[in-house]
Amino acid sequence: MGIRKKSNKNPPVMSHEFVIQNHADIVSCVAMVFLLGLMFEVTSKFAVLFITVQYNVTISTNGPEETAVNHFHHGIKDLATIFFYMLVAIIMHAIIQEYVLDKINRKKHFSKTKHSKFNESGQLSTFYLFSFGWGVSILVSENFLSSPVSLWEGYPHTLMPFQMKFYYICQIGYWLHALPELYFQKTKKEDIPRQLVYIFLYLVHIAGAYILNLNRLGLVLLVLHYFVELLFHVSRLIYFSNENRQMGFTVWAVLFVLGRLLTLSLSVLTVGFGLVNAENQGFDLAVGNFNILFVRVTVLAAVCLTQAFMMWKFINFQLRRWRESAQTQTLKKKQVPSKSKSKKDKANGVNGVNSHAADSPRTRKEKSS
Repeated sequence: MGIRKKSNKNPPVMSHEFVIQNHADIVSCVAMVFLLGLMFEVTSKFAVLFITVQYNVTISTNGPEETAVNHFHHGIKDLATIFFYMLVAIIMHAIIQEYVLDKINRKKHFSKTKHSKFNESGQLSTFYLFSFGWGVSILVSENFLSSPVSLWEGYPHTLMPFQMKFYYICQIGYWLHALPELYFQKTKKEDIPRQLVYIFLYLVHIAGAYILNLNRLGLVLLVLHYFVELLFHVSRLIYFSNENRQMGFTVWAVLFVLGRLLTLSLSVLTVGFGLVNAENQGFDLAVGNFNILFVRVTVLAAVCLTQAFMMWKFINFQLRRWRESAQTQTLKKKQVPSKSKSKKDKANGVNGVNSHAADSPRTRKEKSS
């Protein structure tokens, strides 16, 4: 993310600089249009599609007291809801940037490189912390952690509780908002390909789990991944405040490798073994059943390739860190002898001056007298 320079001059209306400086206000006005639409009967049916979660299904539970439970499935109308919460993500991004990160940047006086990385880690650590806590609460309330068999039992999992569906909508909306943020934050051209790659990977995996009704497995893997990424970005924020504090990177490196292994294990266990032995086999788009060999192989291939790509990036990152640390140590070793030599030269210079003064003609006369 680039540095946004604030100038006293007002840019022309609807120019690039005007849109970048006022994008949060513009997006807030667009979101307010949908909210105001709820107040009028003519537009309320249209506005509800964007604000509320669609495809509600009421299920009656048998018991001493019959209760109705609301569940949801996915559909094409979810695109409207995702669009609205993408606008909300842009607004929240601007609030965090202006009222938290920019104030810290003014106090710390970071360089351009650190400024960009600090903004990126600040935004992502906030999102990862929120998503991790929310995801864990869903896993605990739905008892997915206590019974791992529920990850594949009863597939296809077309019906979701409200919290799970809303979680997926917010996740897709957030990673979609990252695309216009590349323009709003004046991201450098050399950083755009890197950010596009990981935005694309997040969207493909999250939307794939949502559409293929692998929402339970996707939720577990997201919570696991977000925890590891949260640790990395928090460690980077601590490193920017004090460069001697690098213990967090060591802990992150260990958990990163364990996270990749656990992700592969859960994916193979659920898709490679669980769905193969599931009762519902075959492809049925109306029912939402995608339990066929081609889909299973595609899902496993996507997960394995992504984990291999992440490990390759991780190894390159660690090698670069080791080279940089080795270079700094060699520079320090070279500086220490040069300083000691300069001190010796100064001492020899003082002694030489004293000896020269002692051998001057005046001193020789004084000695002879």
